[in-house]
Amino acid sequence: MSRIAVIGSNMVDLITYVDRMPNAGETLEAPRFALGCGGKGANQAVSAARLGADVLFITCVGDDLFADGTVANLEACGIDTCYVRRISGASSGVAPIFVQPDSHNSILIIKGANNSIRPSTIDEAADALRQSALIVLQLEIALETVYAAIDFASENAVPVLLNPAPAVADFDPARLSKLDFLIPNESELALLSGLEVSSVETAFAAARLLVERGCRHVIATLGENGALYVGQDGEWTVPGQRVRAVDTTGAGDAFVGCFAKFWSDGHDIRQAMQEAVAYSACSVTAYGTQSSYPDAAAFQTFCHERSAA
Repeated sequence: MSRIAVIGSNMVDLITYVDRMPNAGETLEAPRFALGCGGKGANQAVSAARLGADVLFITCVGDDLFADGTVANLEACGIDTCYVRRISGASSGVAPIFVQPDSHNSILIIKGANNSIRPSTIDEAADALRQSALIVLQLEIALETVYAAIDFASENAVPVLLNPAPAVADFDPARLSKLDFLIPNESELALLSGLEVSSVETAFAAARLLVERGCRHVIATLGENGALYVGQDGEWTVPGQRVRAVDTTGAGDAFVGCFAKFWSDGHDIRQAMQEAVAYSACSVTAYGTQSSYPDAAAFQTFCHERSAA
């Protein structure tokens, strides 16, 4: 089994389900609250691990009451936590999330100990990273750490995947040429390319521009409309799957983790995208972030039921 190394953030999700967001100065009663484990890095590591991938997760937690639960959750998912560092005097990362009745969400993040994931962290884990089949990155950690990881992957011929979220306007375009996979959503694709993305056609145009700038494979996630690919293997779309969505939190991370697992197993981009579209669709039918990610057996059942229908 190929090992996936995820370098990224972890958060404790503080999820409030609201009938509507309050106005300034207004207090409302919310119908439901849930506490869960999240963070883009942890989400992607967990989704891959739940599907049976061998996952190494490199991150930092604080020395508060959330840290033990975060590490225990990762280990319960079968993730290798030997490079999870505890930072004295720091809070763990937290993410207050507000989910509206239409399943859409608003999120704040407080990075806390995640700010301690530095370029030196890459050096500490260098031997393990060289043996990985794929390095997975996001942008909830310091940008210089992301750059260091991309440079390391390029220098050591390790495939690297970047999910450029949360989006930043000043991402170094020179690093695009060192990426094997770039997986943005529509807003991130627009910001990186500088083009308006308002349809599948404009998404294709923006993805082509990023490929022209050197990225080998661009996969844009399109929410309920699925995903598209532009790169060395051509161009195509994978249609979305219609489901009754109750909570879209973490759906993009579900896509990335699933894609990483299936691509690492077979190096078939189209198949990995098809699996990832289905997996992210399955995730939005349940509440929460990591709690909505099915394991391999539950995902197989979902796919079989969809095929039968």
